[in-house]
Amino acid sequence: MTTEQQAAWLAAMAQMLEIELDDARRAELLARFRHIATMAAPLMEYPLDERLDVAGVYRP
Repeated sequence: MTTEQQAAWLAAMAQMLEIELDDARRAELLARFRHIATMAAPLMEYPLDERLDVAGVYRP
């Protein structure tokens, strides 16, 4: 997710949840998103076998 997409997502969530974010809080949240994305990048690049189930299927 690009920085612009993160900013758009944050704006949408803040509006949907009716949360007012000042510029300082918005900037801090976006910095945390970048940090999380940096940590997740090596995991997202890890190759998975195509036959591997990535999520369970719920069947009642």
